[in-house]
Amino acid sequence: MTPTRRHFHTLLAVAAGTGLALLGGAAHAQAKFPEKPVKLVVPYPPGGATDILARGLAEGMGKELGHAVIVENRPGANTKIATVAVSRAPADGYTLLLASSASLVLNPMLYRQVGYAPSDFRLLGIVAEAPLVVVTNAQVPARTLQEFAAYAKTQAGRVNYASVGLGNPLHLATEMLKSALQIEAAHIPYQGSVPALTSLMANDTQLMIDAASTALPQVRAGKLRALAVTGGARLKDLPEVPTVAETAAPGFNASLWFGVALPGATPAAVADRLQLAVRNAMADPQYRTMLEQRSLLPQPPRSDADLRQHVERDRATWGKVIREHNIVLDDTGG
Repeated sequence: MTPTRRHFHTLLAVAAGTGLALLGGAAHAQAKFPEKPVKLVVPYPPGGATDILARGLAEGMGKELGHAVIVENRPGANTKIATVAVSRAPADGYTLLLASSASLVLNPMLYRQVGYAPSDFRLLGIVAEAPLVVVTNAQVPARTLQEFAAYAKTQAGRVNYASVGLGNPLHLATEMLKSALQIEAAHIPYQGSVPALTSLMANDTQLMIDAASTALPQVRAGKLRALAVTGGARLKDLPEVPTVAETAAPGFNASLWFGVALPGATPAAVADRLQLAVRNAMADPQYRTMLEQRSLLPQPPRSDADLRQHVERDRATWGKVIREHNIVLDDTGG
């Protein structure tokens, strides 16, 4: 062998050895994952039901992983701030997102420039659904959804509905309900549930769809009246209140979900390890009871195919509402 060919083969051998060493190092790192705390980025402020959901989940996952899962709250812009941050994080399994209908389904359809794509993520599981309830105030002479529809049709131009902001799932659910009931009502957005519910109790607005966990205290206090539930089943906390589907609009289903996602390029072995930790945390009876006490519905584990189908069904449902009402937000909206 000539010196030139000998040198060439030596280089090949060195390169091959280096490549195997790198692959071996990567496999070793994945096998030992995690070697440090994992971060769960939550797009909501501390203290609310969603934050509590995240912290309970993080605790359960930490027990399974053998390292702490630390919650980092990054609220704002209809969940965009947190979601963009996680989409740009290293795909190493150490940064997770508390994902939701808003972050992975609605925002990419609502915003002209959202800053990420749903394909940037792998959804590991849907942890809980947040039931929504249709409420009115005591001054409105309606005790059922049908009675409210009849009332609204006699009040041309005088019925308003409250929401917690443009493009929010509660806004879209109400537009969906208006179409189903064939009624007119003007949209009055507020900065959060407290001012929105205050306007409803004062009769400045006459209708609102809100998370059950937020509306229930006012319903129990007699300040608001629950007309219907927007999901597929009645609530344990409001067993006498029917669903929209069983009363006024067959097939109607508008509910929100929360789950865990991570950057889609994360190695499969690491993602699978985290998915198992999510499922084990979800199965903890104490965690499930805690969710139910906050009017959140614990969800069963789903296969990756079932998760994709669930998200696609959501896109079809909400996309129809967005197109019909021409709801578009600019990149500063929300």
